Amino acid sequence: MVVDHLSNATLYFSLHPLFKKAFDFLKTLDMKQVEIGTTQLEGDALKVSVTKAKMKTKAEAKLETHQKYIDIQIPIEQKETFGWRSSMNLKNSVNGYDATNDIEFFDDAPSTYFTLLPGEFAIFFPNDAHAPLIGENDTKKIIVKIAVM
Repeated sequence: MVVDHLSNATLYFSLHPLFKKAFDFLKTLDMKQVEIGTTQLEGDALKVSVTKAKMKTKAEAKLETHQKYIDIQIPIEQKETFGWRSSMNLKNSVNGYDATNDIEFFDDAPSTYFTLLPGEFAIFFPNDAHAPLIGENDTKKIIVKIAVM
């Protein structure tokens, strides 16, 4: 997992061949005016989604993992708290892996929590179980999906 400010994104370009393209695209967005929807930058290999979602309590937020995609998550409107735990320590799958939606939920508790402010991002690799959307009210955020190579 990586947590940083968007102004430092260049530090992570070497981690994946599509990170530069993803962060370059994000720089073109007016975060205050960006509209809900998905943009495919490299077919299914690189997708950027702007979503509106209802925040949850820590108790409601489930850890999730992805096998085919790396997530880059960026809050737009307000701070967002995330739970995190290494996938190596997960034991309680809710319904198993859903290959169609590339997601598996777990009832395990996070080992730590952290909060992102607008302008900051988190990169979640397949070994990073994460429980997003912890906070209050509705929020707008960006989720970048980058295929694992």
